[in-house]
Amino acid sequence: MDDPKTRPSVMLLPGRHRRAESGHPWIYSNEVRMDAAAKALVPGALVTLRRADGSALGVGMFNPHSLLAVRLLGRDCGRAIGRRFLARRIERALRLRERLFETPYYRLVHAEADGLPGLVVDRFAGVLAVQANAAGMARLEPLILDALDALLTPAAMVLRNDSPARALEGLSRETRMAKSTLTGPVLVHENGAVFGADLLGGQKTGWFFDQRDNRRFIAELSRDARVLDLYCFTGGFAIQAARARAAAVLGVDSSEPALDLAADAATRNGVAQICVFRRGDAFAETARLAALGERFDLVIADPPAFAKSRKEVGAALRGYRKLTRLAASVTANRGTLFLASCSHSVGEPEFAEAVRRGLADAGRDGRILRTAGAAADHPVHPALPETAYLKTMTLALD
Repeated sequence: MDDPKTRPSVMLLPGRHRRAESGHPWIYSNEVRMDAAAKALVPGALVTLRRADGSALGVGMFNPHSLLAVRLLGRDCGRAIGRRFLARRIERALRLRERLFETPYYRLVHAEADGLPGLVVDRFAGVLAVQANAAGMARLEPLILDALDALLTPAAMVLRNDSPARALEGLSRETRMAKSTLTGPVLVHENGAVFGADLLGGQKTGWFFDQRDNRRFIAELSRDARVLDLYCFTGGFAIQAARARAAAVLGVDSSEPALDLAADAATRNGVAQICVFRRGDAFAETARLAALGERFDLVIADPPAFAKSRKEVGAALRGYRKLTRLAASVTANRGTLFLASCSHSVGEPEFAEAVRRGLADAGRDGRILRTAGAAADHPVHPALPETAYLKTMTLALD
C-alpha cells in the first residue's frame, strides 16, 4: 500500500524543476540526484518528487535504471496511489469515450494523455486488451485489472505485455490471459463494418483504433476506384473502401495470419468478390506493380513504425521517401495517395518533407487534401508532442 507519509522521495538537481512545473510529466535521469538511496529503489517504485530545496513537486513512478526516470501521476503528493486512484482515472477515461462513441470499441486508456503513464487499454465490447509499458504500471497491474473488472465486468482480459518498449524499463515480454480464455479472434465493429482481431497474436493489441477517422475519410474517396492498400494488416482500410463501392481492392501485407483475417472480413462484409489479398513485401510488390504498368485510382500506405528511437530517424525518413516514390509511381493520373507514419520520433514537418521529396523523385505533382492524426480515443498530452505520434497525408496527384 502506498502511504504518502512514508513514501520515499527523489530529489531533482538544482534548476531542473522548471520543465515539470510547466506541465511536462517526464523526468529524465540526468535531472535527478541519483544518490545511493535513489539507486536502491526498485524499478517502478512510487516516489514523491522534490525540488532541490526539498519542496514537493509531485508523485510519480521511479525507475533508477531507465533514461526516463520518473513518470508523474499528479501534483497532489498527499494522495495515495492505489486502487481508488486508478479506478477514478480509468472511469474518467471511460466517461470521455462514452461521449465520443456509441459502441464500445475504442482505446479506453491512452497512457500519459489519460493520466496513467505507460498504460494502454483497448476495449472490444466485453473483451479488454491491456498493456503496461512502464515498470510502475507493471507493479500496479493487479490493482489495474481489479479496477477494470469492477468497472466493466469484461468477459475476458488479455495482457499484451509484449511491446519492445518494455525492454527499456527492464521488463520481460509476455502475452497471457488475465481473465477467462479466448478461442479465436474477437469482433470489432467500426464505421458500419465488422472485422476480426487477433488479440493474442496480432500486432500491438490486435487492432488499430487510431486510424478509425482516416479509414472513414478514405472510404469516401473510394467509389468506383481501383484501390491498392499497402500494409493492409487485417483489412481496415481495404474493407471500408470496398464497402464504399470501390471497383476493385488489392491488399498487400507480409503477415499470412493478418491476411486470413482480412479475407474473412471481406466475406463478413459481403465484399469478397472485389477484394484480393496478397502476401508480399510492400516495397517489392509496389515496384513489381509499377514495372507491370499497373495503376490505381487510390493508393493507401500505412506502414508500421520505421523508427522506434531518435537514432533511427534518418533511416526512417529515407524509408518514407522511398515508399512515397513507389506509391506515387502506381497512383493513376488524377488519383489519390494516402500516406501515414506512426513513428513517434518522426515529427510532422520531417514526415511532410520526406513525402515531398518522394513525390519529386517520382516526378509527380499534386496537392494536399488533408492532414490528420489519430482518432479522439487517442488524446494528446499538451506537454508531450510524442503522443501526437500518428501523422497522415492525403494527396490528390496530377
